Amino acid sequence: MIVKVLVKPGFKKGPLVDAISSDEIVVYLREKPHDGEANEALVKMLADYYGVAKSCIVIKKGQKSHQKLVEVIK
Repeated sequence: MIVKVLVKPGFKKGPLVDAISSDEIVVYLREKPHDGEANEALVKMLADYYGVAKSCIVIKKGQKSHQKLVEVIK
């Protein structure tokens, strides 16, 4: 499944996942986008959200962007 993800790093009250639709979500993270910390936190959060292992979450596009395409392998 491919999911469009909008990442909001540096959110003081995070982490939080807000589902817009079945294939679009907004993720609020405490981590800042520095040295891949936000991407690591995103993968961990999405793995928990979808109930899969972290290895089943792949960032396909947008490694250095707030808008990402993420594949969830079930």
